[in-house]
Amino acid sequence: MAIFHDFTQVRGAGALIHLPGLSERYALAAELLCFANFSGPTGSFKDSLAEGMIRMAEQSGKLAAAAPVFGSGTGGFAAALTLAGYRTGHPVTLCIGAGAPTGRRQLLGELGAKLVLCSSADGQRGWDDRAARLAAEQGGWFADYYADDLNPEFHRRVTGPAILKETEGKLDFVVAAVGSGGTISGVGEYIKAWTNGIRIVAVEPVESQVLSGGFAGPHGLEGIGCGFVPQNYNPYIVDQVIPVSTGDGREAARQALLTDGLPLSPAAGAALAAALQLAVMPQNAGKRVVAIVGGRSIF
Repeated sequence: MAIFHDFTQVRGAGALIHLPGLSERYALAAELLCFANFSGPTGSFKDSLAEGMIRMAEQSGKLAAAAPVFGSGTGGFAAALTLAGYRTGHPVTLCIGAGAPTGRRQLLGELGAKLVLCSSADGQRGWDDRAARLAAEQGGWFADYYADDLNPEFHRRVTGPAILKETEGKLDFVVAAVGSGGTISGVGEYIKAWTNGIRIVAVEPVESQVLSGGFAGPHGLEGIGCGFVPQNYNPYIVDQVIPVSTGDGREAARQALLTDGLPLSPAAGAALAAALQLAVMPQNAGKRVVAIVGGRSIF
């Protein structure tokens, strides 16, 4: 048995997984694979992303040794950034809405984040602006999840190459749900640069179809569908946008758990649901569909 230097080596870039149970249940015409990259401590790909962004910020000179890192919000990336900052020697400050749940605030504080309370009415963009100002004032770096190109750059360097390597370039569709836009943009740009004919498919909530030019709305697919088009989202490499409802995302996650033992979050279930729509089509018989599933949960 191999002994790893630390847990980051165990996580790797992700794993390509066959889903025979789902394939049989839905009588799929195409081959369906999942690229799962959620084995980090918070249960999502954001663990590797946050540490990767910090390391690249250090290499590029944006972030000095032991300098503070700033973020915003209380979601998965905030938790991952806090842990990554501790591991890399950078204190993390998060700008959050004053109405954030007490339990979430307590958890982030226990992980080591300093919390700066902002008006809930400011929203994500207001919290981002506050974090950017504090970073400039204190000689730190703002890890802008939605707009810093280091987010898609991580996926250009890591996720995209891993998917092409593991599939040996034999794939026809790559499906990814859109939160910050970093995954689909980085993976899509890398794959489009090195291959021909592979279609990149974005997934957003039916209830909040901003990528398709519709209106933002509430939904239950936490981690995607942020209500605005992120700067990190590159629409020019996206061939198709598939809307998936909260209910369908949850149901796909439930079916993946029951049939193949794959523990997906509802947002990851949405990516899988869209991939199932493509894989069941008779015109896609013999093709290969890869769904990027970046969140783990059984609830």
